[in-house]
Amino acid sequence: MKSNCEFGGIHKLVEGIIPLRRELARQAIATYQPEVEAIIHENCRDTERIEQALTWMLDAAFDEKVLQLYKKLCRHYYFINPQAATDYVHYYREMWDDDSEQVGDA
Repeated sequence: MKSNCEFGGIHKLVEGIIPLRRELARQAIATYQPEVEAIIHENCRDTERIEQALTWMLDAAFDEKVLQLYKKLCRHYYFINPQAATDYVHYYREMWDDDSEQVGDA
């Protein structure tokens, strides 16, 4: 059985993760919002550029604002490469969805 001291250490560790997650999301938005907007505005069809942005955003897609950018770019990419865009939806679900069986509109 774990002592209260051991649980206190875990609690402190978890408390330390929360600000780090917020900072990761903040930096992801600052970095990728302009990139996503540029890709869409330019009607960019450069699959390497799009996939790089999607891959990097995936790490922070636990955040609702980052997820909205991710979805926006997936929708753009769908008209360029439907299979690859669908793969990125599945990558998100595998990484962040609690129930990967649930049908949604990522």
